[in-house]
Amino acid sequence: MDIMSKNGKIFSLDIGTRTIIGVVGELQDNSFKILASEKIEHEKRNMYDGQIHDIDSVVKIVTKTKELLEQKLNTKLDKVAIAAAGRALKTHRSSLEREIDFSIEIDERLVESLEMEAIQIAQSSLDKSTLKEEQKYYCVGYTVINYYLDGNFMEKLEGHKGNRIGVDVLATFLPYTVVDSLYTVMNRVGLEVVNLTLEPIAAMNIAVKKSLRLLNIALVDIGAGTSDIAISKDGTIVAYAMASVAGDEITEEIARTYLLDFDAAEKLKIGLNSKDVHKFIDIVGVEHQIKTETILDAINPSIKTIAREIGNKILEFNEKAPSAVFLVGGGSQIPRLNEYIGEVLGLQKERVVVRDASIIENVLDIPEELHGPDAITPIGIGYFAINNMYKDFTEVNVNGQKIKLFNTKNLKVSDALAFAGFNPRKLIPKRGEGIIYYLNGEQKKVFGEVGEPAKIYVNEKLANLETGLKNGDSVRVIEASKGREAQINVLDCINMSKRVIVNNKYIKLVLEVRINKELISDNILINNGDIIETKEIRHLSQLLSYMDINKDEHIVYKDGKIINNDYALKEDDILVVKASRNGETKEEESHQKSIRLTINGEETEILHDRTSFIFVDIFDYIEINLTKPQGELILNVNGIKAEFTQELKDGDKIEVYWKK
Repeated sequence: MDIMSKNGKIFSLDIGTRTIIGVVGELQDNSFKILASEKIEHEKRNMYDGQIHDIDSVVKIVTKTKELLEQKLNTKLDKVAIAAAGRALKTHRSSLEREIDFSIEIDERLVESLEMEAIQIAQSSLDKSTLKEEQKYYCVGYTVINYYLDGNFMEKLEGHKGNRIGVDVLATFLPYTVVDSLYTVMNRVGLEVVNLTLEPIAAMNIAVKKSLRLLNIALVDIGAGTSDIAISKDGTIVAYAMASVAGDEITEEIARTYLLDFDAAEKLKIGLNSKDVHKFIDIVGVEHQIKTETILDAINPSIKTIAREIGNKILEFNEKAPSAVFLVGGGSQIPRLNEYIGEVLGLQKERVVVRDASIIENVLDIPEELHGPDAITPIGIGYFAINNMYKDFTEVNVNGQKIKLFNTKNLKVSDALAFAGFNPRKLIPKRGEGIIYYLNGEQKKVFGEVGEPAKIYVNEKLANLETGLKNGDSVRVIEASKGREAQINVLDCINMSKRVIVNNKYIKLVLEVRINKELISDNILINNGDIIETKEIRHLSQLLSYMDINKDEHIVYKDGKIINNDYALKEDDILVVKASRNGETKEEESHQKSIRLTINGEETEILHDRTSFIFVDIFDYIEINLTKPQGELILNVNGIKAEFTQELKDGDKIEVYWKK
């Protein structure tokens, strides 16, 4: 949408509590050139605290402002840029803690989903607290206050591992219905709203240039009804706030102190920063002639109250004193106010300054009536509009749902998902259920597989949470999946092929396996909580006993050295056993037997000294890696599924292989 009227001009309106200011300008050599302006005061109190109350009266003044500008420029104005007052903002702080998989490194996606969920908690809390208002709120910005890892404060979570992560966020919301009154006025005047911002944003954009936003600066737009606050840090606006005190408090205090009506008190207030002596007549006819300092002393408590409210609000949202405070708006001209705000914040008074149009860059031909601090916001509205040529609301589609997002920053996929209520936990893959089992009394844990992360598409192109959005974009999210649960069998837990070589013969070390006291003879699946017990040969004395060798009459060598009976056997140890008689030794004789088998299609003769040759014995004579599963393990005898303890006979056909 083109933000300009057909004649190439941009019309901006600042509808304030006391005055309405209209500015018409155009883009010229990358600058905003002001062509005309009008400033009209409300004839009566049509607005309170920045909110329109009497729509008809405001329509009349806006119409008058528009017509006067059209006459000056001899042109028709049909489009307008406006701003919503900070009084409409609501801020909620929320905290969230989430358990995570400690084996997975924390990445940016996980942190962003945590922040999204915290914002949704703030949104839900706000919706509950404003249930009677029956209006929808939009998140227009948030700032992260703290991160936590396993309950401890962390500046940054990415790259760490832990069991729990947490975050504190401060989220700011704008009610859509408050904007409606502005739209209603514009519609009745015949103006199309082509850009909407927030008043503190408009003021910040023109009073604090981008290079200064790297600093921690608080800008306070002190109007008649409210004091709107915007806080910058690290190059961006990180928080918005509103103090419900402003210039009208001073006007009302002057009226009470000197018995004046509101208009007379307002006139006296305006003169406090330009006159030394003031003459006026109160409502009972008494004429006064009072010095400015005397009046300021009389209303000093009210000035301090405003300063305290503004200062405390800055501290609440910034959590410390900023580097500097810039004051704009008509109420900023109240004498002593900047000094007292500095005292509340603990800043030197030189660091709390009133900004007027003299500091504005890239704006040409500013008229004399717009040189004061009260003109910062109306000029800022036009400047912001001409430099941000997009609609006030961006419409996007999220998984088939149309949503409207308020344009207060560069919109990202994460903003759209948060507003659409998408559960951020669905962005993070979950690990499948694990299995805990017990092997000879020792607890073992096998993790399930990690699922696939969510896939995000913008206009059917692969994207991420940081991808920018523009009007009309379509966002599609494929939720993260849960990984497969852990699945293991006996051979995954126990190395059944573990063996040693004794006098050139293979001797297997695992003799028996029981699961939950039951003897097993097959490669069955292990269930969660299973208790596995093995009967194994672990020491040399056990090996000699198993082989029916008298340990007192034999000597055992390993690598040419004699080993003791308590020697702990290692897989693939090569041992030599010799008998000792009358001080002499001779090799233990073996009475070997043979069996002929066809293993995986190849006929093989196996020599052994066993009483019987069972299926599991073949693992001592074939090469197959059972420690690294490569598919389904096939174990067959003569085409029938084998059992570990099944006795083999000459001529049996054996199949042992991984099926992929």
